[in-house]
Amino acid sequence: MEEESSKPNDSPSLKQKAAEVMATSLETYRSKPFSFWLLLGLSSGAMLTAFPASSLLSRLYYTDGGQSKWILSWAAVAGWPLPALLLLPLYLLGKASPTPLSLALCSWYVLLGFLSAADNLMYAWAYAYLPASTASLVAASSLAFSVLFGRAIAKNRLNLSSLNAVVVITAGVVIVALDSGSDRPPGVTARQYALGFVLDVLGSALHGLIFALSELVFAKVLGRRSFHVVLEQQAAVSLCAFAFTSVGLAVAEGFPAMRREAARFAHGGEAAYANVMMWTAVTFQLGVLGGTGVLFLASTVLAGVLNAVRVPLTSIAAVIWFHDPMSGFKILALVITVWGFASYMVGHSSVKKTSTS
Repeated sequence: MEEESSKPNDSPSLKQKAAEVMATSLETYRSKPFSFWLLLGLSSGAMLTAFPASSLLSRLYYTDGGQSKWILSWAAVAGWPLPALLLLPLYLLGKASPTPLSLALCSWYVLLGFLSAADNLMYAWAYAYLPASTASLVAASSLAFSVLFGRAIAKNRLNLSSLNAVVVITAGVVIVALDSGSDRPPGVTARQYALGFVLDVLGSALHGLIFALSELVFAKVLGRRSFHVVLEQQAAVSLCAFAFTSVGLAVAEGFPAMRREAARFAHGGEAAYANVMMWTAVTFQLGVLGGTGVLFLASTVLAGVLNAVRVPLTSIAAVIWFHDPMSGFKILALVITVWGFASYMVGHSSVKKTSTS
């Protein structure tokens, strides 16, 4: 009798909770103009499509005959004018004014540009020796490094869920390392595979350092975070990274090598080579722009959600496109990595709600 009398009380509570969720969602939607949701949708779509496409194009460059790591890292930052072009309408319409350049700000841009150039070069080495699915899984460890560097440099809070995310994602990377013999690409030696794995981890660590330093620049140097300021930083850092990479490419005699690579490039020669280079530059910058838009319009939590979603998307696309082997260990690492992202996002959102209340 007690069980039967409790059932009618449970049902309305569930319906009430569902109604509250629907009402809150509808209120949130109505609180923002349609242009906001359109821009957020475009930014999210850019993250979910451009970043996986950039990863797949990096691997395609090597499988179809490309060999130079400098050329691939140069192509990643060759699209730096894209954020600069988006700034022009804001300046011309008078909705924003350029941020005054100081010696300290310029020094930070140069430093971040140098670190970004080194980061892109490490990832270029990683994609030369690792399957795209494996490289994307290992690169997901950048969240763990972002948490650690954010605590050390930007003085961000390190709660239990963040620490759990660091441990879980690290465990996923270890599982991939233990299963290294099952997905080694043809022609890649065990030493080369290990080098690509180590450089992928180092690149992820450097990516986390860049993110923490960018937060420090916004907090200490710029003192504000608006959409055009974020675009200015991306354009300036990408330009500095392009300059450093161009110098390295020139020293390595990479510019003449482009013509030689294009001549023997598979599936179309020079035309196919130009398409891969062009779309590598475009997709990389669009992915960064999408992430910038999500961070500015929503929060780091949503950016983390989308970043977690793009990891399995990249892995599945690599299996379909390049026929990457997907062993049980790699599937387990994929599940663990997504779980680590979820742990971080839940903890981050709960801390934000507590601080708001």
